[in-house]
Amino acid sequence: MMGRSLVAGLLLSVSAQMVAAETPVLTVYAPDYFASEWGPGPGIEAAFEARCGCDLQYKTGELLPRILLEGERTEADVAIGFNTDITKKARDSGMFAPHGLDTSALTLPVDWNDDVFLPFNYGHTAFIYDNTKVENPPESFDALLNAPDDLRLVIQDPRSSISGLALVLWVQAVYGDKAEEVWTKLAPKIVTVTKGWSESYGLFTDGEADMVLSYTTSPAYHIVAEEDLTKSAAIFPEGHYFMVELAAKLAGTDNPELADQFMAFILTEEFQSMIPTSNWSLPAALPKEKWPEQFQQLPLPEKVLFYTEDEAAALRDTAIAAWRNALSQ
Repeated sequence: MMGRSLVAGLLLSVSAQMVAAETPVLTVYAPDYFASEWGPGPGIEAAFEARCGCDLQYKTGELLPRILLEGERTEADVAIGFNTDITKKARDSGMFAPHGLDTSALTLPVDWNDDVFLPFNYGHTAFIYDNTKVENPPESFDALLNAPDDLRLVIQDPRSSISGLALVLWVQAVYGDKAEEVWTKLAPKIVTVTKGWSESYGLFTDGEADMVLSYTTSPAYHIVAEEDLTKSAAIFPEGHYFMVELAAKLAGTDNPELADQFMAFILTEEFQSMIPTSNWSLPAALPKEKWPEQFQQLPLPEKVLFYTEDEAAALRDTAIAAWRNALSQ
């Protein structure tokens, strides 16, 4: 009996290995937040595997630096989590292939015609405040500049943070050559500049700041996850800077058909419906009437400001220099 059990166990093990070997693997490079247990990755993985009969495996970390370092040796079939601040460098690398998809279903507030980088969600930078503590929040960017200096702001460093870079580009888009004057006015109100968004937002929720640079969708997290209605976004008539997150297929993928299937999956209602309450952003290909009710009720800017990747690349150093010069005085 012991011998039969051993043989049966060996046969089962060999069978499992054969099944595993026959299951195609799609390797998706993604930022840490995306694949974390509270991010959209796990739900997307389960939904796509149910469709593809494959094994979707995330490899997390910085996207572009890793891919450029690995070059043709990269294991990535698809990379997800890019933004337009780095797509020019990514495109120029020649490592990404056209997606070949019809993007007419996109519901972005700007026209999008990129044949390589496919949007999966978007948002707008905004200053978030506690509406039980800030009685008279600024109703415009000019009002923010002219607010009393005891209004405490926390922002992120544009040299290390995507949202921080979006802020300096936002200021550049609204004020142009007067950007350094704007930062000189804002500087007394800025109590801390953090390396990344998480540290800033933590300081805000701990009561260390009155307003924090974040996104127009940030209040939705508090509403849905915490039933907390005290966080609001200040919406400015001058417009808000638009940010989009993107996915792309690797030109050298060993699984082109599977990679194409995943790229197409991004535009499906199943994928898009997971974005609002897992990535806390707006879906790139889902009509507003299909958003969760809490997202439909969010105040969003009427005017959207956006730089193409070429424009952003050309303005980046100027925008950061204006910020740095004013804050170093």
